Amino acid sequence: QAVHGGRAPYVEPSKVKKKSSKENKQAILAPSEQTSTVKRLFGFEKEDISSWHRLVCLLNRPTDPASLGIFRFLFGMLMALDITQERGLSHLDYKYLDGAPVCRFPLFNFLKPLPMDWMFFVYFVMFLGAVGIMLGCFYRLACLMFISTYWYVFFLDKTTWNNHSYLYGLIGFQLTLMDANRYWSLDGLRDPRKRNAHVPLWNYTMLRTQIFIVYFIAGVKKLDADWVEGYSMKYLAHHWLFDPFKLILPVELINLMVVHGGGLILDLTAGYLLFFDATRPVAAAFVSYFHCMNSQLFSIGMFSYTMLATSPLFCYPDWPRCFFGRFPEFLQPILPFISPPPIPSSSCVYPNPPSGSGEQQEEAHAAPKPTTPSFKHKFRAIFTILYITEQFFLPYSHFITQGYNNWTNGLYGYSWDMMVHSRSHQHVKITYTDGVTGDVGYLNPGVFTQSRRWKDHGDMLKQYATCLSENLPRFNISDPEIYFDIWVSINDRFQQRIFDPRVDIVKADWSPFQPNSWLMPLLVDLSPWRTKFEEIEGSLDNQTEVVFIADFPGLYLENYVSEDLGNTSVQVLVGQVNVEMVDEKKNYSLQPGEKMQIPAGAYHKVYTVSEGPSCYMYIYVNTTEAELQKNFTKLSELQEKVRNGTETEPLPPELQPLITGLDDQDSTGDNSVIDPVVRVFLKRQKRMQEVKKRREASLIERFQRFASKKYYSIRRGFLMTAIALRNLAVGLPSLEQLTREVAYANMKETETIPVSSDQEPWAPSSSHASKGFLEV
Repeated sequence: QAVHGGRAPYVEPSKVKKKSSKENKQAILAPSEQTSTVKRLFGFEKEDISSWHRLVCLLNRPTDPASLGIFRFLFGMLMALDITQERGLSHLDYKYLDGAPVCRFPLFNFLKPLPMDWMFFVYFVMFLGAVGIMLGCFYRLACLMFISTYWYVFFLDKTTWNNHSYLYGLIGFQLTLMDANRYWSLDGLRDPRKRNAHVPLWNYTMLRTQIFIVYFIAGVKKLDADWVEGYSMKYLAHHWLFDPFKLILPVELINLMVVHGGGLILDLTAGYLLFFDATRPVAAAFVSYFHCMNSQLFSIGMFSYTMLATSPLFCYPDWPRCFFGRFPEFLQPILPFISPPPIPSSSCVYPNPPSGSGEQQEEAHAAPKPTTPSFKHKFRAIFTILYITEQFFLPYSHFITQGYNNWTNGLYGYSWDMMVHSRSHQHVKITYTDGVTGDVGYLNPGVFTQSRRWKDHGDMLKQYATCLSENLPRFNISDPEIYFDIWVSINDRFQQRIFDPRVDIVKADWSPFQPNSWLMPLLVDLSPWRTKFEEIEGSLDNQTEVVFIADFPGLYLENYVSEDLGNTSVQVLVGQVNVEMVDEKKNYSLQPGEKMQIPAGAYHKVYTVSEGPSCYMYIYVNTTEAELQKNFTKLSELQEKVRNGTETEPLPPELQPLITGLDDQDSTGDNSVIDPVVRVFLKRQKRMQEVKKRREASLIERFQRFASKKYYSIRRGFLMTAIALRNLAVGLPSLEQLTREVAYANMKETETIPVSSDQEPWAPSSSHASKGFLEV
């Protein structure tokens, strides 16, 4: 339905009231047109695209502005809400705190954030733009205010990129070019020429096609083998939303058929089903259910609600008139108007009125004066075609921007590959070497940054390494070399290195248009092992865990086994490895199928000495956790005996909290009389009770909790904005006053500064690796 929905532009007002939408559409068609299948399906005739002139006329055909106006209002409202939440207005001071040594990841390195108070001003302008779009007030200016600040913030931080944030920017850009303020807008009240005026059909064509692309390309990307085989989103099948399906299907089939199969079919077909009149009601029901589920499954802000707001765009453009016309008459003054019919607009091209007699003669008399396409009409038609072509091309343009390709193509956010890839990071180590003294040290992963997405993207890793090299001299580390050892599993594959740990990333070459030479290949040939993983995991008891690792020839894994892991072994699956016990200075060679125990509390190295990649697994038991669970079981049984009166012996003082519970002082651990295990047991029990209470909460309680969170977020965002605008207008107040104001915004008595410029970036000397494979 990219161009479907054109309605007669010159039907008499009296007939609009008397006839239904379908009757009005048929009333202005010639008898031969009434039976045209193409017209019924697509809203235009084949002849309308038979020449450039007729295509221009079609794209600029006068169309009812009602549906576009309603979408404009909803989009502006949702963006105003989004600014305080996912855009980050409510916690902007944590992200852009002045003076803090923070590594940032802009798309272009010359982009820098403004001082904190000015960043609040940028967000304030963005918010005013969103409200202006919603109200249709100074519409064109409001759109420019919104998209200029939105794209600035968007380009400022690649770590926050996702598909729906990109979509918001695209829709904002499209609305800037459209006449979406022709219906239910304040501009219409100020200017009668804009009030209820026709809009050209390309306004709908561009938006409908954009939403079609979101669905369809997302479906095409889900044809990836990992999605089809059910590895991308395995964990979703355990969510409570899928509990009804568990009555008839096992979890494995819910994962394969409902989560992955259903998601694939819906994305591939939603755009087509919304296109046609016959299938639109069913499609609207399914996509509405789909987006409502997504709003509960993922933390995706306003995306689900924005997609719900786009569905009516596929209906006939005058649907709001039919919908609001059913409301009681006393409500009509506050609702979008349902009459009179739209008035002519210079943005549209009007055809010659139909020739004939009777009713057609009357319609011809009331029709707008015929117009011919001008340069602006042709330009808008060309732009529409080019924009749609570009949107179809961009998700597959990764052969141009090869520097952004990693195991997945391109920067996540404009390819519509939503939820196709899930990652887990088992081991991250950052090593630095002083370029002058040669000293070697280790950095805490994520130091100087508030994001974790740099671990998966070569371009961000290069920016991070550069930033670290600029900050480390402050800690007497000169001309540092930075090495990253990052182990990642994508879609339940082996944990393996994503970047070459032997390359100094500070001096490494990187170009947006050249392949990344220090990216390690994804070992896709080992993907069939995932079936074996499930068999191995299924054969283990609840206290035993396993980690599957693959490594490249000539490299080694340096690992520390925590003392809590008292029963750890390594077993080879493929290839050959040598295990070096660092403290014992001994080496052991292992072939496929062989295993050996690894002592706890010591370092060891696993060298891959085979010609091809090696695969092995760690099998371990957290003995500390297992012993703790045994103690918890005993305490739970004792607590139950005391409550039901079967325990006759008095409890010693260290176990008394099993009856009395913990007070605030006891919870902090200040009371040395209480047994530490009892304290941990009661704390965990309290957390479990809180979780259970939240899950069993009524709809009213859930809504109250939801509303209180949103209230706090919006309230803090606006109060901090007011403080920043005051600072820009009259200057900074005293530190005491500023502290009180921020504390009031936080609804707390004191405010703690979250980032310290004296933060030490290195890992403790007792920890040889920043993050080990095997941890408690």
